[in-house]
Amino acid sequence: MPHHADDYAKWQPATRAIALGRPTAADAPLNTPLMPATSFLAGDGPGYSRAGNPTWESFEEVVGALEGGTAVAFGSGMAAIAAAVEVLLPRNGTSVPVVACPLVHYSGSRGLLRSLAEHGRLVLLPYDPADTPAACEAAAAADVVLIETPANPTMDITDIAAVCRAARAGGARVLSDNTYATPLATRPLALGADIVIHSASKYLAGHSDALIGVAIAGDPDLVGLLVAQRTMRGAAPGVLEAWLATRGVRTLALRFAAACANAETIARRLAAHPEVVQVRHPSLPDDPGHAVAGQQMAAFGAMIAFRPTGGADRAQAITTATRLWLHATSLGGVESTLERRRRHTDESPSTPVDLIRLSVGCEDVEDLWADLAQALAATTRTGSARDEVGPE
Repeated sequence: MPHHADDYAKWQPATRAIALGRPTAADAPLNTPLMPATSFLAGDGPGYSRAGNPTWESFEEVVGALEGGTAVAFGSGMAAIAAAVEVLLPRNGTSVPVVACPLVHYSGSRGLLRSLAEHGRLVLLPYDPADTPAACEAAAAADVVLIETPANPTMDITDIAAVCRAARAGGARVLSDNTYATPLATRPLALGADIVIHSASKYLAGHSDALIGVAIAGDPDLVGLLVAQRTMRGAAPGVLEAWLATRGVRTLALRFAAACANAETIARRLAAHPEVVQVRHPSLPDDPGHAVAGQQMAAFGAMIAFRPTGGADRAQAITTATRLWLHATSLGGVESTLERRRRHTDESPSTPVDLIRLSVGCEDVEDLWADLAQALAATTRTGSARDEVGPE
């Protein structure tokens, strides 16, 4: 018989990640199989797979249990963000809704909000995510608040609970991007957020092979609106991608623990390196976000931002001088990747031009450090920056 909420409420997140979202009937397979069907025989089910599919439902069950809400899977992280923004924007009144957003956040969501603002759908109210009073002031003046913490790519930390309290007092709704932290480190719904989103292509799926997103809400009305957005706009996930993402979640706790441990070691060593100007990782005692992160994160995550001496040219040269670290965009896979974010033309101008984003994976930490150290040593002379390229 199915697991009861009272059962899994007692389980630790690592147990939930493995145990939930599985078939429970007698003689059923241990894992929900791929269901590549567009239509189902008439009955009480969805009928057509744009409205639902058993393969998605396993993914939704386990992710919802990890975040403490009900999950709705989408075809990508951007599809989840777009649906969540649409659901949260107020429909009443004659004024244009105000959306408070961080000065620096994921370039995809930044581009979406800018596009909506340019078309008169909303007014943007940027705030400094590291300045809690300023963030709370913006939240109190907004209709919708976007939180992304740690911020992509600058690693600024937002006090989720404080901003959510300010938003609630002013009547705003809160959307929290939890891609970097994962539900193993932070659970924004429990801190007051209305909807949590993930680019599940990253840590949840974990192997850089599945394009999928997910939104999670605690309010059944919001869940219904998210499902309606997915169905009406055709933003359904692929069955293979949902199956891969579910399989990825099974090892999330193992992968994330290994990556976080590696990241803490790498961050400490970078901070001590004479040719590194700045390192941002909340595990570092002198990091501006350390105290707040310690209050709201069960782990400090596996993303690092650092700035070497020598400016943008040196930073770009480092990204092409590694042998084990892969010079690629995106993040959250078992493999370690790095890139200079301002090589992308759509990156926020508030992101330093010499900032290198590290997605620390699960390789042996001594191998990772040796490769990064040799890249720093090999680029003591200023390298040449390559042409800027398009997004992700």
